[in-house]
Amino acid sequence: MHHPTHPHHPVRNGMPARELGSRGWSKPWSDDAGGACVEVMKLADGRVAVRQSTDPDSPALVFTPREMTSFLAGVKAGAADFLL
Repeated sequence: MHHPTHPHHPVRNGMPARELGSRGWSKPWSDDAGGACVEVMKLADGRVAVRQSTDPDSPALVFTPREMTSFLAGVKAGAADFLL
């Protein structure tokens, strides 16, 4: 999938999420509190971008496949349960 980033502005952690385009974002998780969700986009190089759905101009957090795999494994194992 092609994302409309400028060749002089490579995809990087903290870049404005809007620079990744508006297509390709999905909401694998949603809440019941007014639509504030986390959206994710799988990038062409395998990395995963994450943004706040209610603020498309917010910074995108960009994770490598290894980082995302580790994060999801930790969540599934209960490592983030203290946040609830």
